[in-house]
Amino acid sequence: MAEKLTVFNPTGYPPKVVGKRLAPRPQSLDGKTLYLVDCLFDNSEAFMDQLRRWFAEHLPTVNTRMIKPRESWVDDPDMRAKVAADGDAAILGVGL
Repeated sequence: MAEKLTVFNPTGYPPKVVGKRLAPRPQSLDGKTLYLVDCLFDNSEAFMDQLRRWFAEHLPTVNTRMIKPRESWVDDPDMRAKVAADGDAAILGVGL
């Protein structure tokens, strides 16, 4: 006689996602402070450094600052507050 099996779906149920508006886009980055956020993914530091050098060469009037969260995959309210207080824009680098 065949045995009866119970099978569970391992994918679970995705959370409900609520869309948010994008931040307003500045007309220009000239004279502005742009934070380059290294999100601690593999190779993201190297990528953000290359991006910083690109800005220095092609848009030298943009003040770029590199910043990292305290740890990967965890919200860092202090870092976000610093970017919001001192920066005009931010680029998040997630690596390769």
